[in-house]
Amino acid sequence: MTELQSFGLRLVDPGAGAASRKGGAGPSDHKAVTVDGHTIMVPVHTSSAWSSPFTAQAPDAQGVSVVTRGTIPIARVSFPRQPRFYKLQTFDGVPYSHIATLHGSDVLATTVLQTCIRYESRRKMCKFCAIGQSLAAGRTIARKTPDQLAEVARMAVLLDGVKHMVMTTGTPNATDRGASILCDSAFAIKAAVDIPIQGQCEPPDDDRWFERMRAAGIDTLGMHLETVTPAVRERIMPGKASVPVARYMSAFEAAVQVFGRGQVSTYILAGLGDTRDAILEMCTQLLARGVYPFVVPFVPISGTPLEDHAPPTPEFMKSILEPLGRMVTDARLRSADIKAGCGKCGACSSLSVYES
Repeated sequence: MTELQSFGLRLVDPGAGAASRKGGAGPSDHKAVTVDGHTIMVPVHTSSAWSSPFTAQAPDAQGVSVVTRGTIPIARVSFPRQPRFYKLQTFDGVPYSHIATLHGSDVLATTVLQTCIRYESRRKMCKFCAIGQSLAAGRTIARKTPDQLAEVARMAVLLDGVKHMVMTTGTPNATDRGASILCDSAFAIKAAVDIPIQGQCEPPDDDRWFERMRAAGIDTLGMHLETVTPAVRERIMPGKASVPVARYMSAFEAAVQVFGRGQVSTYILAGLGDTRDAILEMCTQLLARGVYPFVVPFVPISGTPLEDHAPPTPEFMKSILEPLGRMVTDARLRSADIKAGCGKCGACSSLSVYES
């Protein structure tokens, strides 16, 4: 699984299973693949995937595909099917797939606000981000209303058995940083359907937002560092780096007091310049605060400044994930205990496989 996520996968039948996403708010340029009962997101539209040693042959009548390395069969995989709710549209005529998408095999994911105060500035934008691409391509809308999100979430649960939901957002301002939008959305969704929700935003300027988000129906919180050392943060995401790591740490501590140990997480992109030791040291600090460090391999997205950046090698990822799996287990913050969100889904990283 670690090798597939680093090298990517060539598809003989690109139309097998649920449609892959090319461009747009992450994770993009991936396809969901189920290996030994574990669904992971594997790059299929990146330059590394086009030259990957792994090829998925056309699925058989049961939907099972053989993955080969060269000419040698090495695994049997399947692809989650296209969700039923994609065939519907909202009461105001917007396709459901423009409001939220299936991620992995049973997670509903949405970017509530498809714009960001930093995305339009080359000087401030995160160089890995493609939040504006799907909007420009007409595959989504700029702002999903609470009513639209509630409608789609309810039908995704009823028609496709979705188990939990992830709501992220572009950063609308330098104060609440999206917390208010997430509160309005979660309140409407929970009134329509009982589904665990993870909200994701940058640390708001006031810790009282954590209580408000929890009261609105958000079960777990993601505040994503992305990179961990100051020099890499400034180079890769100069605008977001204006929120210092120290503020993230104080926000993590305050959020854990509200949501509980293991119910606050952060996304760390390995392969952007942070060393193995720097990432593991940050994970040590996060685990001590009760925060789940979800370390994923960086996947370059087409159309971004980093589209030609090489993904991390499987060896680099294993050197992080093997000790981190033990650290997570020792801290009793395993992914299976998370109520909702990226860590619980686990599709963008093989970290959960290393948890013992």
